[in-house]
Amino acid sequence: MRNKVSAGLLMYRFREGQVEVLLVYPGGPFAMKKDAGHWSIPKGETEPGEQLLETGIREFREEVGLEAKGDFFELGSIRQKSGKTVHAWAVPGDGRPELPLSDMTFAMEWPPGSRQIQHFREIERAEFFTIRQARDKLKAAQVPFLDRLMAMLSSRGITAGAGEARQS
Repeated sequence: MRNKVSAGLLMYRFREGQVEVLLVYPGGPFAMKKDAGHWSIPKGETEPGEQLLETGIREFREEVGLEAKGDFFELGSIRQKSGKTVHAWAVPGDGRPELPLSDMTFAMEWPPGSRQIQHFREIERAEFFTIRQARDKLKAAQVPFLDRLMAMLSSRGITAGAGEARQS
């Protein structure tokens, strides 16, 4: 079995002197009543012949309902516990995610052993969080994307002292 590869976007904006990022919360029964460590960047698996950044842009549009445009900055990749490799790009942006979010669903037997197939939405929510909040919300394997985003902003003269962003 080949390792799965996904690509996604980490949209960021500035609000009240702080950097905020857009994260998504998964649908389905396993995520119910969980919060910390269960959010993700909007991402999805690549299709044959598709470039990684194209995948990230497509998945972002499908899951969040927003068009990502502008200056994409590569954040590299991470490997999740499942073995999946996730590639990410940062992109500045703002906007309210369209509701309902993705109308994409997945099917699974639920409850387990019931032989009943139920359909669940892939994404339940999308929200902007400060970097500090995002560190708690994100899956642990994806937290390095936040560090890479902040390093990129710092290299462009935007500093984050005590969670605040300012242009130097």
